[in-house]
Formats: sequence, structure tokens, C-alpha cells
Amino acid sequence: MSENLSRPANRRPDTSRTGQRPAPSGMGQRPAPSGAGQRRGLGRGLGALIPGAETAVVERPAEIPVSRLRPSALQPRQGMDPQEFAGLVESVRRHGVLQPIVVRPVADGFEVVAGERRWRAAEAAGQATVPAIIRPLSDPEALELALVENLQREDLGALERARAYRRLVDDFGMTQEQVAERVGKSQPSVANSLRLLHLPQQIQGSLDAGRITEGHARALMAAGSQVAMLKVWARVERRGLSVRETEALVRPSISREIPGRSRAKDPHLRSAEQDLSRRYGTKVAVIGTRRKGALSLAYYSEEDLQRLLDLLLA
Repeated sequence: MSENLSRPANRRPDTSRTGQRPAPSGMGQRPAPSGAGQRRGLGRGLGALIPGAETAVVERPAEIPVSRLRPSALQPRQGMDPQEFAGLVESVRRHGVLQPIVVRPVADGFEVVAGERRWRAAEAAGQATVPAIIRPLSDPEALELALVENLQREDLGALERARAYRRLVDDFGMTQEQVAERVGKSQPSVANSLRLLHLPQQIQGSLDAGRITEGHARALMAAGSQVAMLKVWARVERRGLSVRETEALVRPSISREIPGRSRAKDPHLRSAEQDLSRRYGTKVAVIGTRRKGALSLAYYSEEDLQRLLDLLLA
């Protein structure tokens, strides 16, 4: 007991058990800010999806003049619904821009990375400035952030999404697996989205314009050749057919392209063909009986073959 009482008052505490380093001589230890641990944990999770988002918790938006903002060539969304935009303009006119946009510095001002509609609406509503978070993002990071924001809001059309994926692959060297991980989708989902870009231009235009849906487009892809796709598509547009009616219309087209195929197809095998065709986004043929036969998947390019291999071997 006498040893404990005689310990010098200025002796440093033993930190070997806690793992903490003693404060430098002559300086008091500063207490950690409240909630700092929680902030770091949150930042790591978000930062895995959006580069630079670790700092989003502590970033404060700046008011930037709308005249200093520029659109981004990397923006995956190309169109705006006029009625929705008019409603957004009215909301901004009454309440202002409630959520900051994200920008990056460029030579003549700032480029809008995320939130272009809010900027356009603020401009149309006569706002002088817009709240914005400024981040020094690279091109891949800017495209990734814009893509993720639009996907989270479900603002992208099917082909806009596919073109954004294609740009991440072609321009920035990402694999389909890397794209899927970054945007929170499965690799087969990314692969099937990219396949939409192989549709004939007329069908892509119809999908972009909203005359057919993504479900129609996937059904049309099962027709195989572009000639067959266009023939079925013309009837779909002319008659205003549903997705199920389009699938039913595609089946005879597939039958005509497979030599020697029996017309009296086992209903179970026919159903399996339809399911597999939707799953892999291509023409599928089951040849034989339930007990023995062969399975055929059509591909139309080296890239298409690799896509199917990735799906089958995943």
C-alpha cells in the first residue's frame, strides 16, 4: 500500500493494456469528438459505392451562381419528362432547392455531376444560386456517381442505363462484374442490360420513345435475327400488343428458324424454352424429349458468346 501512496503525481499512466499512446510531453490529450466513430463507420460503407462519399457527412454545400454551372457530357440521363420538370420548377420556386447538387471544378466554373434537373429547375424558377457540394472527381468517378444517383432514383430508361454501363466498360476499362459491384446490381442483370444495345436501331428508338417497354424488347431479342426482330416489332407497334402477346408472337418466329423442329412440341419443353429465352436474352431451342435431347442457345457475336458463357459459368 505504501508503494501506491508514494507514486509520483506526474507519472504517466500505463497504456499497455489499452493500446493508447500517451500524449506528448507538455500537451493535454484532446477528447474525441462525440459521434466520430459512428461517422467513420458510415463513411466506409457509402464510400465503397461512391468514391469520396466518406467526407459527405461533414461536407457543407456552397451557394454557387447558376451562371457558373455547366452540364456534364458524362450524364447518363438524356431526357426529361416535361410534366415532371414543370412540377419540379414550381416546387423550387416555392421552396428552393432542398437537396444540394454535386459538382466538380472545371476551367470556366463547375460541372454538374449529380442533380442536373434541380439545377435546370432552379434556373427556370429564376433562382440566382444553387446549393452544391464541390468534389474533385475524375471522369470514371463522376460517371459512376451520376449513374448510381439515377439508378437509386429509378430515373434512367432501359437504354440510358445500358449506354452508361457500356461507357464504364469501354471508356474506363471496367469488367461487367466490376460495373455490377459498383452500381449494386447482379452481373447477369448488367449483361442483359448491355444486350439491349444489340437491338436494331428502329427498335431502340421505339424503346427510347416509350412506345414499347423493356419487357417487349427482351421478348423481341428472343426472335434471333434482326430481320425476325423487326418483323415482330412492326406487328407489336401496329397492334399495341402486350409483353405476353409479344412473347407468343415470337415463338412461331423461333420455330421457323430452327430446321427440322417438330411442330408437336411437348408443352413442358416449350415452356422451358420460353423461360430460358427470357433468362438468357437469346433464342433457345430444346431438341428431343424430356428424357434425352440437346439444348441450343444462339449467339450473334463474340461479345454475345462471352456474355452467355459468363451467365452459364457464374
